Amino acid sequence: MLDLMVVSAHSTVLVGRDADLATLHDAFQRAGGGEAPALLIGGEAGVGKTRLVEEFVRGLDARVLVGQCLELGEEGLPFAPFAAALRELARHEGGAVFAGREAEFARLLPELGSPPELGGSHRGHLFELVGALFARLGEQRPVVLVVEDLHWADRSTRDLIGFLVRSARVPRLLLVATYRTDELHRGHPLRPFLGELERVRGVHRHDLDRLDRDGTAELLGHLLGAEPDRPTVDAVCKRAQGIPFFIEQFAASADPRCGDIPETLRDLLLSRVDQLPEAAQRVLRVAAVGGTRFGHELLARVADVDDAALESALRAAVAAQMIVFDPDGGYEFRHALVREAVHDDLLPGERARLHARYAQAIEAEPRLVAADRAPAEIAHHWFSARDHARALVAAGRAADAAGRRYAFAEQARLLERALELWEQVPDAAELLGKCHLDLLEEAALAAIDAGDHGRAGRLTRAALADLDGEAEPTRAARLLIRRAKLLRNAGKSDGAAEAREAYRLLQLAPPDLPWLKLLGDVAYVFSGIDGDEAGRIAAQVMACAGEFGDEAARIAAEITFGKVCSGHLPAEQSLPAVRRAIERARASGDIPNLAHGLVNISDTLYEMGAYAESAAAAAEGVPHADRAGVSRTTGVYLLANHAEALMALGRWDEADARLAEAARHDPPGTLAVPWLRLRARLRLARGHDGAEALVAQAAAYLAKPFLNPDLRLGLLELRIHAALAAGDPATARAAARVALRDRYFHHLPRYSWPLLAAAARALPASPLSAPPGGGRDLSGSPLLASSGGGRDLSGSPLLASSGGARDLSGSPLLASSGGGSFAAPGVTSTASWDVVNQAVPDGLAPVRGWSGAGHVYLPTAPTHEAAPGEEPGLAGLIRAAAERLPERHPAESAYAAQVSALLDGGADRWRAAVTAWRADGQPFPLAAALLDYAEAVAADRAAATDAITEAGAIATALGARSLAGAADTLARRLGVGGGPAPAAGTEVLTAREREVLRLVAEGQSNSRIAQRLFISPKTASVHVSRIIAKLEVTNRVEAAAVAHRLGLLDG
Repeated sequence: MLDLMVVSAHSTVLVGRDADLATLHDAFQRAGGGEAPALLIGGEAGVGKTRLVEEFVRGLDARVLVGQCLELGEEGLPFAPFAAALRELARHEGGAVFAGREAEFARLLPELGSPPELGGSHRGHLFELVGALFARLGEQRPVVLVVEDLHWADRSTRDLIGFLVRSARVPRLLLVATYRTDELHRGHPLRPFLGELERVRGVHRHDLDRLDRDGTAELLGHLLGAEPDRPTVDAVCKRAQGIPFFIEQFAASADPRCGDIPETLRDLLLSRVDQLPEAAQRVLRVAAVGGTRFGHELLARVADVDDAALESALRAAVAAQMIVFDPDGGYEFRHALVREAVHDDLLPGERARLHARYAQAIEAEPRLVAADRAPAEIAHHWFSARDHARALVAAGRAADAAGRRYAFAEQARLLERALELWEQVPDAAELLGKCHLDLLEEAALAAIDAGDHGRAGRLTRAALADLDGEAEPTRAARLLIRRAKLLRNAGKSDGAAEAREAYRLLQLAPPDLPWLKLLGDVAYVFSGIDGDEAGRIAAQVMACAGEFGDEAARIAAEITFGKVCSGHLPAEQSLPAVRRAIERARASGDIPNLAHGLVNISDTLYEMGAYAESAAAAAEGVPHADRAGVSRTTGVYLLANHAEALMALGRWDEADARLAEAARHDPPGTLAVPWLRLRARLRLARGHDGAEALVAQAAAYLAKPFLNPDLRLGLLELRIHAALAAGDPATARAAARVALRDRYFHHLPRYSWPLLAAAARALPASPLSAPPGGGRDLSGSPLLASSGGGRDLSGSPLLASSGGARDLSGSPLLASSGGGSFAAPGVTSTASWDVVNQAVPDGLAPVRGWSGAGHVYLPTAPTHEAAPGEEPGLAGLIRAAAERLPERHPAESAYAAQVSALLDGGADRWRAAVTAWRADGQPFPLAAALLDYAEAVAADRAAATDAITEAGAIATALGARSLAGAADTLARRLGVGGGPAPAAGTEVLTAREREVLRLVAEGQSNSRIAQRLFISPKTASVHVSRIIAKLEVTNRVEAAAVAHRLGLLDG
């Protein structure tokens, strides 16, 4: 009989979770091997997420840290799970675990002492501290960090998790986070966050399913102490629907088959609460208002009962397993759903009264809760108590506290709570000590700091609507400048109207230090709109700065002035002034201006061709940007500048790492364009599978109503290269026409020259269009294979002007034609070398540039005329633009020589282009020019061989496997030696290994290779390892390059 059974409300055996446990242990093994995996475990409330994690960590040879997110309304509690985890760590190992950084960790654990006053922009430093701590712990043994109830996480907690997963990538750290899937309504902030994390390598989402009937029966048997009969199993299956927590509740009731238990979850939970003594029920109602976790002393203050009665009530609740002891010496509801059900069952007046009592108790004795929790909890309780005046004041104080702890999203939300309450509190301004406009401004700034530029824009617009600009010109100008910057960063407009109105209003305001800083901001905004006006305003700021003694304003103005001058004066003339400003910023400890100045100077140095100096300046600026709290804005520009200089120096791996770092910062709006453009170029050049996605993501910004001219021209260049790589020269020419019509084209030679070179690559070539003495008749060239007229673009150096070649061997844009060769849709690939001496087919002409298999043939058209369907004169437009653009620096001279050679051909012109690129020093465009030169001097076998050999060596060193393949192909077509001697072991590759190598060269993963060859992934991995060993290379990319270079894929 059931009434004779010993019923347990909590099973000691984990049922039906073997596969889930295996997933966790697999992730732990990867962490132990030095990786930084993360597992996001989702499931309905009560499905057993916590129980699964408890079973997983039991007996695990690792340092396990557990923290739980707390439910405190929408505002949450900043960093709550991390504070809990570190508090547990400190309790077990003492303060020494923080390696002398206790004061800095006090922002998370106030009991460690008073944190240093670092200002409000050092949240990135706090994140780095946490990451470094976990890294130190992981050196001893793997660390498992468990974050429970992620659906209640505040924005700051999510940001820190995102930093650990995307940026820090701490070795030997396994992050396990649990969340309720049924809490994720459409607008829940966790939904997009989970989507972002899933795109990070090593992060996996794992959904915990309900138990089936067999699992339900097994769990019931453990809970009841005997095998349940079929009717009982059927009844529980119907009601509990496989959710372990519900099954436990049914098993703990008097009769699991009881048909009068309501089907709704709340009634089910409350049915067990109702079985408690009335005193215990009352205490649970009081505790439920305090949250899932609560301390004994705070509960005693609010419950207002004597100690004996309170202890008796708690003992009954613990015995019924409604509440359990927590690690901090307090209590927590065993399941959060119990607390929710009890809280929701309170009468409205009762609920408000209890929230008010909690607020009063914490205000009177903040020590009753953790020091970092008091402001947020007070604000939450007063709001829930519907005491609008006290809720307003508490929200303001909690917002200040959140700002001091870099919890900017929570600060913004609390300030908006204050705005929401403003109209309901008659003396709001007196209570807060600020007016409504002050509050709007403060909320907008917090939104900017939190990265919510859209919300910041709306708040700024609201503030401007409430403001009389003529009466408060300084405030109006400040808001207009902020709006101008937000509009520009969002790509909505250039902000010119706002900047001009701000400047007009500043003429009405009395000059003082705030006025001077705003005038400098106006100059900065104008620098992207009207260089002459920006220069004039910056000069005015510099003159006034001396009068007011504001060194920071003067430095900022000089940096802005230098930026403006760089577009009007030779860089050699504008550079010294910026250098002086940077030195003064460095000497005075002016970190924000130092970071800003290093952006400008690294940019100018790159333009001058001083690539090593540019890289050094940008590298210096990155940590300064972090210290200044602008890592997502100025810091991303510095990372992009550093990467661009490294690319020019041929240090592509380092450049890619910097661009990956920029991506992890997730800059808002158009601030993402610099890193996106550069990484897309790099991936194109390296034949990376993700190139197309990055190109599409970057090109989408061209649809914005406004984009800075330099960004727009750079994206148009990228679009030309991507179209050429995809075998679509018509789209490339269309993009070129758009770029040539840009009104800033002739004012930005740094960006216009590479774009012009890309446009020239897209032109159809023809012997009919060659000017006297300058052109080259290619109609009989032995270099052009015409077996179907196809061209494999996978090894094209068409992207030479920007480091953009790409192997599109796996691209869905191109159709496979066998043998590892791919061609544009509708074009047959060259599959044989027997036709190398055939002429170009009648009526066709090749797009200029080298590839892995040949040329793409297009309808013949004179270079100076239009191709069919085109507007006339693209070649003429390119020639005219080239004549007009200045050649101020080595790279610009090299691009000019390249454009001239592409337009007119001839060995002399290509020799000049090679010489120019040598003078500039960028290896990739030099290698591409060398291949064009080799074609032009095909009759001179020695010269062609030397050029091809050098180009191939450069391409291999860079990891530009497409260009390496192009050099190999050209060498074979010319019948000259161009590659190094075969590596040892190449003659002993088996037929199967050659099959595997072909797929490696296509960029396929081991799992994809296994699918293609019908073998296991482990076998594929063994083959790849053997191939790498035989070819005497270190990785797959080098193996693919060797395969192309040595012709190992021909058979």
